[in-house]
Amino acid sequence: MASVPQTLLLKILYWTPRCLAILFSVFISVFALDVFDEGFQGWKTLLALAMHLIPTMILVAALLVAWRWEVAGAVLFIGVAILYLATIHTGIPLSVMFMVAGIPILVGLLFLAHWWLAHKRLN
Repeated sequence: MASVPQTLLLKILYWTPRCLAILFSVFISVFALDVFDEGFQGWKTLLALAMHLIPTMILVAALLVAWRWEVAGAVLFIGVAILYLATIHTGIPLSVMFMVAGIPILVGLLFLAHWWLAHKRLN
């Protein structure tokens, strides 16, 4: 039988990356709202909004995978961070780069930590 602190740790490690991923997806989505200041009309606004929400859709897809398969989701989140770092343009402050790339890396590591501890406990 698992001890209470270990069970609590597993619950925290289960929910923390999921909640963090949801909050980060919402945060990234806020930046899509700038399309409404561009002066587009009708379908062009919807198309621009859809284009700006692609990063959010990628994060939500990674979260859906991670919810079922934590290791695969962890790889996806870390991969998203690496892809971001590989495609950014110069001139972006380091603090922004580390925040945008660091949070998905943290989420991925938390998914891995939960998977590892849950499987270690079962063996």
